[in-house]
Amino acid sequence: MSKIATAFGIEEALKELGLNEINNGTSTGKDWFSNGEIIESYSPVDGALIGKVKATTPEDYEKVISTAREGFKKWRTMPAPQRGEVVRQFNDELRRLKEPLGKLVSYEMGKSYQEGLGEVQEMIDICDFAVGLSRQLHGLTMHSERPGHRMYEQYHPLGVVGIISAFNFPVAVWSWNTALAWVCGDACIWKGSEKTPITSVACQNIAARVFAANGVPEGISCLITGDYTIGELMTKDERIPLISATGSTRMGKIVAKTVAERLGKTLLELGGNNAIIVTPDANIKNTVIGAVFGAVGTCGQRCTSTRRLIVHEEVYDKVKNAIVDAYKQIKIGNPLDENNHVGPLIDKDAVKNYLSALEKVEAEGGTILVEGGVLEGEGYESGCYVKPAIAEAENHYEIVQHETFGPVLYLLKYSGDLENALELQNGVRQGLSSAIMTNNLREAERFLSVEGSDCGIANVNIGTSGAEIGGAFGGEKETGGGRESGSDAWKIYMRRQTNTINYTTELPLAQGIKFDL
Repeated sequence: MSKIATAFGIEEALKELGLNEINNGTSTGKDWFSNGEIIESYSPVDGALIGKVKATTPEDYEKVISTAREGFKKWRTMPAPQRGEVVRQFNDELRRLKEPLGKLVSYEMGKSYQEGLGEVQEMIDICDFAVGLSRQLHGLTMHSERPGHRMYEQYHPLGVVGIISAFNFPVAVWSWNTALAWVCGDACIWKGSEKTPITSVACQNIAARVFAANGVPEGISCLITGDYTIGELMTKDERIPLISATGSTRMGKIVAKTVAERLGKTLLELGGNNAIIVTPDANIKNTVIGAVFGAVGTCGQRCTSTRRLIVHEEVYDKVKNAIVDAYKQIKIGNPLDENNHVGPLIDKDAVKNYLSALEKVEAEGGTILVEGGVLEGEGYESGCYVKPAIAEAENHYEIVQHETFGPVLYLLKYSGDLENALELQNGVRQGLSSAIMTNNLREAERFLSVEGSDCGIANVNIGTSGAEIGGAFGGEKETGGGRESGSDAWKIYMRRQTNTINYTTELPLAQGIKFDL
């Protein structure tokens, strides 16, 4: 273990989470087996080796899918409140292990320890939601046009759900899907990111232990590990009716096409190019707080990170000066140290993309207001620490039209009324999160109207980053159109069925058709 890992108790956390030097990356809940190549996980915090995971082979995958399908046949017959009780116990374990799991998330992904704990708290929250949901999987009743008939709708478990998650939220997004899918009666196969495989094994350890203690059929919580080729096994598999995939728009288009060809269902949570509109009536202090956290939190590696700040010309200079001054106070370093605000990017490929974005914005005519760059020296040996940057730009720049998964904030100016700001905000291909800073009620309501923000998330006087469990999470356009987490997002994990019951001694036909025998 490295000095940082030792100082901040990473070794103890790994032991508490049941992790080894070499871990199997394939599990059906009861059995752990992997016959593939070794994946090594290095921390972006200090470049040290955290552990190793054996990848899943196609043969391993076949065992997983067959076990999951058999387990589903039994799991679906268990009353939903009983399934909810199992999820409640899983939740209890998450509460008990919140600190070590939060540390591992921080160390393997690079987000701050506070954000690591926050991510585990999201797991806890969605489990709370799912437990309540287990007693509320409701349908509808309606009147039949035929006398002596009753009609209603109900929802049945869908089957085996495939979950593909990304490195930036290595545990929370999995739980958003699996907690709901479990109480709905589905079995789940999870392919976590190959960049954060240790956290995936840790979560499966917890689930497997709880499920075994409750006699849950094997295969309800499954784990596979590997690169995109392992994910392809799921997307092409007709035995998996739903693929929930979180990641880049590029990846999502491939998944969508592949699953659509077999008429499967997809839940896609893809890229964001999120903006905050700042009107002349905005509270500048709150604007700066929301914009800075949104832009630099998780080192700009959230799908809801603030990418664009669209500021009215009347307050442009005031906002610009305030946010530039705020960036001077940002502390960059070891994310396990709670005195630091920003940790590293996930790896050196991410660093290259970040540097390329800064070069491109200048090449297109932008002006760098807060200089970026890679940090070097003591504490930055991993080569993944960068300085959050701000650039004045135009919305039509090609680089501004794309999502840069790093701490680069583009400052855009608008004039006139709110219509001009909305045109800029909506003038990108992504449609995840959006926000407006204003104390003008008409502007706020206009922003939220059908003619306002075209994003799946639209906030007033808070930033773009983050979301509460109670609301459905997701976006429009190239963000994929999926919804997960709260509200009625549970319905995608089930199949809908309309039922008609004739309780008479006759069989009247619709529209008065006569067919006497």
